[in-house]
Amino acid sequence: MTNDRLSNRPSLRKIVSAVVLTALSVCAWAQAVQVQDPWARATVQSQKSAGVFMRLVSPTDARLVRASSPVAALGEVHEMRLEGDVMKMHPLKGGLELPAGKTVELKPGSYHIMLMDLNTSLTKDSTIPLTLVFADAKGVETKTELTVPVKAMTHMGAMAHTN
Repeated sequence: MTNDRLSNRPSLRKIVSAVVLTALSVCAWAQAVQVQDPWARATVQSQKSAGVFMRLVSPTDARLVRASSPVAALGEVHEMRLEGDVMKMHPLKGGLELPAGKTVELKPGSYHIMLMDLNTSLTKDSTIPLTLVFADAKGVETKTELTVPVKAMTHMGAMAHTN
């Protein structure tokens, strides 16, 4: 090949630079959603579902689209709200919106992750693995792997303080 033919091709240096920059930007976004204070509600023996709660902060518009754990057959992002005198819970189609720079709280009686068809009881002071899947504004998905502590609830529904 002549030098003229080679000069029409992108240089290897440019290709490597583009790949590295793309990888770095994807990695930066993947770590962009902050997960704060995650915890799962302890269950009683034979209970088949449990809620998982946390605070999420994303520097860019994003969505929490899925959740999964090996302790459950199904994980869904849910909303619980009062409709008249009745508390209703349902999965969020399309996921939970995470507006840029705003803290979105997943808490009892509101947004939460529902783990269903549990294959084990969730015992106080244990931990469970949890995978969260986020989508950015372009629909690009990233996963975040967590180890979530299991905490007991008081009879009033508030988290028991164990300090």
